[in-house]
Amino acid sequence: MLPNVHVVATGGTIASTPDEDGAAPSLDGEDLLDSVPDLAAHADPSVESVSQVPGFDVDFEIMATVAERAREAVEDGADAVVVTHGTDTMAETAYFLDLTCSLSVPVVVTGAQRRLDEPSSDAPANLLAAVRAGTHRRVDDGVYLAFDDELHAARDVRKVHTHKLAAFASPNDGPVATLTRDAVRFHRDPASESVHLPVADGAASVEVPDARVEIVVSAAGVDGAQVERAVEAGADGIVIAGTGLGNTTGELGAAVVDAIDAGVPVVLTSRCGAGTTGAVYGTAGGGKTLQDAGAIPGGDLAPWKARVKLALALEAVESEGTGDDVAEYFSDG
Repeated sequence: MLPNVHVVATGGTIASTPDEDGAAPSLDGEDLLDSVPDLAAHADPSVESVSQVPGFDVDFEIMATVAERAREAVEDGADAVVVTHGTDTMAETAYFLDLTCSLSVPVVVTGAQRRLDEPSSDAPANLLAAVRAGTHRRVDDGVYLAFDDELHAARDVRKVHTHKLAAFASPNDGPVATLTRDAVRFHRDPASESVHLPVADGAASVEVPDARVEIVVSAAGVDGAQVERAVEAGADGIVIAGTGLGNTTGELGAAVVDAIDAGVPVVLTSRCGAGTTGAVYGTAGGGKTLQDAGAIPGGDLAPWKARVKLALALEAVESEGTGDDVAEYFSDG
């Protein structure tokens, strides 16, 4: 008996077709399943489409809907869930799901860099890889991203290239597994690398976080105006994409300290593609100065993933009705 795999389609390049105005998502989940000739040999699929948007326009509401559909599919007996998605924010959605879905089956997110109508489209191969990985006997829970014959943990993976088929990597830890034609070769034990956040409202839904979280990037000569405007506009939290180990210019650092003093949580990350933050420099804008002032170290989280986590953490603190510090949710790195 083949495993039941429920596919949740959201749009993206994998579902796009071209017209005179440019490409746009138009194919539904059934169309995507029909594009994979070998799928029936690996799984008994079911499918639904929850949105038709490009990856760059996915929001928290769509992410929460996917989480809800995944939970419902598991309750209905699915052995794995596959999510098709645009590549621009695929890693963010995968991380959102890993933080909010503590399920007994794996969830695998995938997509494509080339549309089905383009030469050498990677859409069928990536979708098949997601199904194969999700139904492998060693993969029994957690959230992953399958792309270009690699399986990545949701927490670790980043999009690292704009157009190559090998668009995703896990710079700090490497992929969980590599898929060949006939096998899945594991490099480390498949498991969730994220701590589940208590933001569920009932058994089958995840609240859409409504916290306003801004990202501010430090670079040569950047002042504190962006942080000041964010605070004035009512930001509930701020993520700083710092240079190096998580440093900022002196002026930006001063604005960060003021924001923290005003009660706005600030998470400090690095704009580098790999590595972690570190409290080393004690000058104005230095990582140690900022952390001593109360900035929350984001560890090796990419800035956009830290934004997802901060929004969910703010929601969790509010929904729990406790005085738990948001920083506690970042203590695992």
